[in-house]
Order: sequence, then structure tokens, then C-alpha cells
Amino acid sequence: MLDKLGCMNPRMILPLLPLLASLLYAQSAAKQQDRQAPEFLGPCSDLVCEIEHDWSRNNVLIDGLANAMPEEKYGFKPTPAQQSFGERVLHAAEVNLMLLQALGAKTPAPSIDRKVTSKAATTAALERVGAYGVAVIKELGEEGLRARIDSPGPMQWFMGPKVSRQRVLYFLMTHSQDTYGQLVVYARLNGVIPPASRQP
Repeated sequence: MLDKLGCMNPRMILPLLPLLASLLYAQSAAKQQDRQAPEFLGPCSDLVCEIEHDWSRNNVLIDGLANAMPEEKYGFKPTPAQQSFGERVLHAAEVNLMLLQALGAKTPAPSIDRKVTSKAATTAALERVGAYGVAVIKELGEEGLRARIDSPGPMQWFMGPKVSRQRVLYFLMTHSQDTYGQLVVYARLNGVIPPASRQP
């Protein structure tokens, strides 16, 4: 196997090359599979897909952070005057539910208990409302999303008397992002790194 100089004989290496190549390919394929992007980061060919993907991405961000916070920290408040972590998570679900219902879809809305305090109940409410949003977007379709409706009550003073349904949905997404930003501070104060901020 070794020649006089102590080096590997090239004739012995050649038969091993296909085996080595297949092992490297298998490792590379496994890494690629691990790195596959979720569906909501994929391409879209219509408005419904784009809004659904953006909505889903928002939900994954806030769901991930809500699930990363330990149960015993759900009552944490940075100052006594502020809402607790759990109350802020539930707030996002409540606002989403209220305005999604105002869009006029026939999809049955989930019910959420606004008095829950446990992590399990709070995250379950958030996830139910997120799934409801996806169903509403799909039901409305492109024409329904573009259609203008009477502004839901609290939105009239800053969006005017009429608004497109898609604008309401994007308002909800920006509201969720605002809430997510607040929740990041709560988490960091407790030594929790948000899943979206973790490096591989």
C-alpha cells in the first residue's frame, strides 16, 4: 500500500475515489436538506400567495419567540406598569382576531379566552388565530383582497372610511412585528435568544 518513500500508492487511491466522492455528495445533500427554506420563503406567482407567505412568516417569528420563553417567565414585566410577556403575546392574537373578523370572510373564527395566563393556552390561541388568518386569505382570493371595505372601527381615524382588505392585513403584520420587537426585549432581559436571531 505504501511505496518506498512512505507515500500512498496512487494505484491504491484510484479505486477509493468513487467511494470518497459519494460520501462527500451524501454529506453535501444532507446539509442542503437541512438548509431548505420553509415554503413561505419561496416564490409566488399571485397576490394571494404573497400575502399568505408574508402572514405565515410573521406568525413563525412571533410563535417561535412565544414558544422559546420559559413558562415561568410568562408573567415577567420589565416594569410594573407594563404588560407581562404572556399578555403581550395574547394582545397580538386578540388584535389579529378582531380585525380578521372585520374582513367579512365566512371561515369560522376561532374563539380565544382573553384571560388565559399559561404558556400553553397563550401560544395555542396565537397559533389558532394565525391559522385562521391563512384560511381567510385563501377564502378571499385576489379579488376579495383588493376589494375596499368600510374601515374597521379603530382604523377609520388613521386609514380613512374605506380601506382595501390587503391593507388591513398588512397593518396586522406590522402590528405583529411591533409586538415581536417588544417581546424580543422581554426575552433578552431573561437571557432568551429569539430563535430568529440564533446563528446555525
